[in-house]
Amino acid sequence: MVATPIGNMGDMSPRAREVLAAVDLVAAEDTRRTGALLSHFGIKARQQSLHEHNEPQQVPVLVGRLLGGESIALVSDAGTPLISDPGYRLVAAARGAGLRVSPVPGPVAAMAALSVSGLPSDRFLFEGFLSAKSSARRQRLEALAADPRTHIFYESSHRIAACLADMRDVLGGERRAVVARELTKTFEQVQDGSLEELCTWLASNEDHGKGEFVVLTAGAPEVADEGVTREAERVLRLLLDELPVKKAAKLAAEITGLGKNLLYARAVELKSE
Repeated sequence: MVATPIGNMGDMSPRAREVLAAVDLVAAEDTRRTGALLSHFGIKARQQSLHEHNEPQQVPVLVGRLLGGESIALVSDAGTPLISDPGYRLVAAARGAGLRVSPVPGPVAAMAALSVSGLPSDRFLFEGFLSAKSSARRQRLEALAADPRTHIFYESSHRIAACLADMRDVLGGERRAVVARELTKTFEQVQDGSLEELCTWLASNEDHGKGEFVVLTAGAPEVADEGVTREAERVLRLLLDELPVKKAAKLAAEITGLGKNLLYARAVELKSE
């Protein structure tokens, strides 16, 4: 399983180059795109197409070649194979046949976006692409609305506006979110704000709707007994180490979206403890 760049060719690891140059066959989601990648690095390798439409037919053939002693590298169009891309049938079949399957780690758009989002990263849920139909998309968002984890989605340029609008309507316009587009590419942009603000930002410039997107939304608040969320209390405690109570409460309110008076009261309690 060989990870390839999601945009910037400098992210191709030396090990990935070595493996692709050494294997007997490269199984690629799109041989044209992978061909361009291989050519960029001066790698000459035989390719075999493996995508969602032919995977059931190709898996037995590829496993047969592996059992015959050949080595195969699986790549997707960009990033790490199997992450919202085909390939799991091949991995399952290869492992079921007693073959060794090894990862050659590298870029993952979801993890790259999470690392720069500023949203909690200790617990997160990767959803990949939501349904293209608004009704099904909203239904799934409703099921996730109360989940406290950070959520990570992939979205395409022709659905990003409708997707953000559905997120705003279902999760609430005040819910914090991040839109990361064209990560590691020339026009990389990471925009944060409330879902309401992000919908406005997207509509403000047609270029904002171009490219490949990762959308991250904050999880639902976990309310403690005092009415202050656990995350808000964590933020408040950190701010109280450096700021007076009033300033700490004001800044915590801006960061978390909770009421300033509620946070001020809790800050007073924490200071007295």
